[in-house]
Amino acid sequence: MQTVPLQAVPSQKIKTTLDSQIVEIDIRQLRYGMFINITVNGVLEIGAVICQNLNRIIRSVYLNDNAGFAGDFVFNDTQGTSDPDYTGLGSRFQLLYLSQDELTALGLTG
Repeated sequence: MQTVPLQAVPSQKIKTTLDSQIVEIDIRQLRYGMFINITVNGVLEIGAVICQNLNRIIRSVYLNDNAGFAGDFVFNDTQGTSDPDYTGLGSRFQLLYLSQDELTALGLTG
């Protein structure tokens, strides 16, 4: 499990490499929730997904298989069970990347 570093700002784009995949993460806070877009190796993997505490972002096996993305993301509230808000990004709310092996070990694939 790897923590993706975020800043406490309402809109941000970061680019990183996870398991040899070039990943661009675009996060935006709107009035009715925080949303995330994930682009992998230049291809939009998933767009406009609402960010919720401990709810996987990619979730669907066919997205992992068809786009070739290995792993998934989840937000974790370190102080409770609230859905993330930009004011706590990078401190209270952590974005975690779980590798395909970690998902398998947790029984979250298939």
